[in-house]
Amino acid sequence: MSPTQTLPAPVKAQDTIFALATPPGRSAVAVYRISGPRAAEAVQAVAGKLPAPRTAAFRRLRHPETRETLDEALVLWFPAPASETGEDLAELQTHGSRAVMAELTRILGALPGVRMAAPGEFARRAFYNGKLDLTAVEGLADLIDAETEAQRRQALLQSSGALARLYDGWRGRILEAMALVEAAIDFSDESDTQAATYDSACELLQAQVMPELRAHLDDGRRGEIVRNGFRVVIAGPPNAGKSSLLNALSRRDVAIVSPEAGTTRDVIEVALDLGGVAVVVSDTAGIREATGAVEQEGIRRSLARAAGADLVLWLIDGAAPASASGTPPEELQGLPALAVLNKADLVGEPEAVAEQRGADIAISAATGAGVPDLIDRITERVLDHGLVASETPVITQARHRQHLGAVLLSLEAFLAGGADHLELRAEELRRAANEIGSITGRIGPEDVLDRIFSRFCIGK
Repeated sequence: MSPTQTLPAPVKAQDTIFALATPPGRSAVAVYRISGPRAAEAVQAVAGKLPAPRTAAFRRLRHPETRETLDEALVLWFPAPASETGEDLAELQTHGSRAVMAELTRILGALPGVRMAAPGEFARRAFYNGKLDLTAVEGLADLIDAETEAQRRQALLQSSGALARLYDGWRGRILEAMALVEAAIDFSDESDTQAATYDSACELLQAQVMPELRAHLDDGRRGEIVRNGFRVVIAGPPNAGKSSLLNALSRRDVAIVSPEAGTTRDVIEVALDLGGVAVVVSDTAGIREATGAVEQEGIRRSLARAAGADLVLWLIDGAAPASASGTPPEELQGLPALAVLNKADLVGEPEAVAEQRGADIAISAATGAGVPDLIDRITERVLDHGLVASETPVITQARHRQHLGAVLLSLEAFLAGGADHLELRAEELRRAANEIGSITGRIGPEDVLDRIFSRFCIGK
């Protein structure tokens, strides 16, 4: 971290907070976390003597007034500032009995200056005390929510600070360029020196920051797709077997299957794990000339969902006449798609019929024939997006992309402005540095912080 980059000032918390950090309900072990200026007093009130720092000690937990034994637990003590929150922090690892948890929660909440933590308050204190930056906080939240291997690896990389180190490096070079511009302003009476200093600032940005920033933005939204899921939309005319295919892919009955046209009116989604990547498959209403207002709305939603998909499976009814199978409407032309001939069990030569109808693959959602091959085709498309583990940090949040886009615009405005009015050029650089600071939390409005930390459970 360069000397120009500062972490948030430490928080002088008045309250000591506690929370159950494990899911509520019956379990083998329950973990309580206590953080703040009275954490030591809280531990001593129920567990007696503090253990040695960062050493687990066996203790009997007792009621602070009656001295009745509540449970037997392991107690860990992390004095400030060498703790996750930067404050005095303790953990009580008790048995996961509902009765024990209810009584311990009541006792801790009754101690002076101790209260239940708000959602994300532990992580928020860690941020304010310089233990985490905002990108690491978001990575930690994503790691908690991760359901696939790709999500886990990406979130772990981000939570370790890789994204912040990349952005802080750019911010440091932008601030260095800004210092050169401000120096050029000071040499306003020496034109040669002023021009050379300004040129040095431009060269620094053009040679280092701009190429890296453009490449980072031009990533095909890989990080966001890994985080949110690769979106596959099943579309096609009514009765082509879209809901049957969704059920076949998910291996359970998630959609109603009926011979009646127009059964599916709204979008139904199922999350799958293909090749370690989250894939969200959507079943949509059959696309045709609608006969009523409700069906019209269903078709509108189908087209809108398909337009935003990473892959469209256009389903062709193999049992219907070629003239009735339909082709993708104009709104879906040009989208990444696979044409899938369904009901292959009802035609004599599926491969020949598929080729005749312009399909890429023939399947039967009813019997399962060809479905594994279709899953392989989808997985290939997923991997073609580069959605595999990478040691290079990528953009994972829409807000990161928005701020980085603003950084690029400010730097382009700086380079296009020329050496005249250097005060305005310096302001462009200041704006760019502030945009990066908003990503990492060096600069950030409270409403952005509220949205980020509210994603966590109470004990995090």
